[in-house]
Amino acid sequence: MPEDNIKIIFTEDGSHSLYNAKLNETYHSFHGAIQESRHVFVKNGLDYHNGVKENVNVFELGFGTGLNALLAAEWALQNEVYITYDTIEAYPISEKQVSMLNYTSLIKGNNIQEWFDTLHKIPWNELHKVSNFFSFKKVHDSITQHTLPLEKYDVIFFDAFAPNKQSEMWEMDILTKIYDSMRPEGAFVTYCAQGQLKRNLKSLNLDVQTLPGPPGKKEMVRAVKNT
Repeated sequence: MPEDNIKIIFTEDGSHSLYNAKLNETYHSFHGAIQESRHVFVKNGLDYHNGVKENVNVFELGFGTGLNALLAAEWALQNEVYITYDTIEAYPISEKQVSMLNYTSLIKGNNIQEWFDTLHKIPWNELHKVSNFFSFKKVHDSITQHTLPLEKYDVIFFDAFAPNKQSEMWEMDILTKIYDSMRPEGAFVTYCAQGQLKRNLKSLNLDVQTLPGPPGKKEMVRAVKNT
């Protein structure tokens, strides 16, 4: 993605997001990037699944800024739950853009800066151990072309751009691919609460739950795969 299409912005909780001028869309909520990620993906994804098993496999659609992966690494250490985290990104941001993001100054922890640097600097398409509780693999590819393993993932972080900006990411062929990659009782979480998305998820026999959204957004969705 050309750098002149991507600009750093401040969100309302003081954390950065990126603005994609080509799509007229932000990578995270302008109401607060960190608080949105904690609410949608940590609280309603990882916290929801915690206690089901000691090892959790996570798949994130849209590595983007790396914020969701960083918060997952933090959660894994705090809860002493081992996470194997896979993510895919078709258009990685630049090293310069990564260096300008302020997440590590706002998320407190001895290893936060080291982890954030590692997530962005390690080679693509290889599994790396980031900490004693977190292994990480990022794939440089489009989800439309990429083959996902069957019934591997316990939690799906679905963080594509909004349906009105990137509609192909929310269509049935992608959702079916994601569904097939989920284990029974696996949880799909996303900031989006679009009616068509919920109907599509229900058609896959997922238990769709409309939940309170993060600050500034009324609703979000969690969909659980039936056993």
